[in-house]
Amino acid sequence: MPEGPSIVILREEAAKFAGRTIQRAVGNAKIDLPRLLGREVRSLRSFGKQFLIELPDRLAVRIHLLMFGSYRIDERRDTPPRLSLGFDDGELNFYNCSVRLLEGDLDVLYDWRADIMSASWDPVLARAKLRAMPQTLACDALLDQNVFAGVGNIIKNEVLYRTRIHPLSVVGGLPPRKLRELVEQARVYSFEFLAWKRAHVLRQHWLVHNRGRCPRHDIPLHRAYLGKTNRRSFYCERCQKRYTRD
Repeated sequence: MPEGPSIVILREEAAKFAGRTIQRAVGNAKIDLPRLLGREVRSLRSFGKQFLIELPDRLAVRIHLLMFGSYRIDERRDTPPRLSLGFDDGELNFYNCSVRLLEGDLDVLYDWRADIMSASWDPVLARAKLRAMPQTLACDALLDQNVFAGVGNIIKNEVLYRTRIHPLSVVGGLPPRKLRELVEQARVYSFEFLAWKRAHVLRQHWLVHNRGRCPRHDIPLHRAYLGKTNRRSFYCERCQKRYTRD
């Protein structure tokens, strides 16, 4: 599943279509495609894992790439697109994704303070939300898009290892220092992810995600599907402390 930094890259790559008029809208998405024709793209935005194409009259197209979605700019795959938008100077194609039309002002529909990649990101708000969910496991809290919009499984695993927090720790058991560190590193690592992804070296920087041994102690990492989210976790039982409410 593409994480927030990858959607920022999509936004940057598609930036040339801002100000362009949609001349063709086809695909198997269950939306009113003719409604898009002749509309100018006002802006291209991202919120967490969502890509947003803002149009006039408070209309927007929301793209979520889900687990296996992809996109192509000025080229096509062999499979039918979920949505294909054609312009006078190129095209934007999306595959295996969720497509919805949104009605309303995006600045009302979205709280940008929750977007881990946004200039409006608010760590104080994130900490307040976490304190309000004391029984939540750390592995689930980092994937909660209401708190950390844009954080996915890679960022989750790497941040928990970096902060030495066991994924089965409960949020209410984290000391204030650790809570601040968790929030801070979620943001820091997300921007490092973005830089590594742009340079095509992201995998080289993984410490535990999809790895076999702890780089600190050279012992086998544990792998398990944990939490309510049931996403795969990679962690070290020796250097990641499990915090409880006791």
